Amino acid sequence: MIFPVGEPNNAFAKYFVEQSYLANISKEQVLIVNVTFEPGCCNNWHVYKAPKGGGQVLVCVADQGYYHVWEKEVRKLYSGDVVNIPANFKHRHGATKNSWFFHLAKKHLQKMVHNEWLEAADDKVYYKLK
Repeated sequence: MIFPVGEPNNAFAKYFVEQSYLANISKEQVLIVNVTFEPGCCNNWHVYKAPKGGGQVLVCVADQGYYHVWEKEVRKLYSGDVVNIPANFKHRHGATKNSWFFHLAKKHLQKMVHNEWLEAADDKVYYKLK
């Protein structure tokens, strides 16, 4: 792993099942954060709201995780995968139950773009994922 794991994600802990960690990689022009998920860690459903543009890009840098769009099939993620998440898509992501997961999360720093946190993922569904 070439990026720092960072500090425990205490500020957003209520939106995650299990522990995650954050390390800011860039805060200028484009926000890039290394998000580390311990095994079994998943974030709540969320949406990046934006009147135009916006959204999020995930660049998977180590181990295995999941990306899940509301009412769609779950996509398993591996190191090197890139996920482009348009604005206003309800989604979630996290580690598999047996692996750590590291991804860079990128979003544009533009006005009127914000993240709306929603309900927690159903653990029964999440832990059935292989």
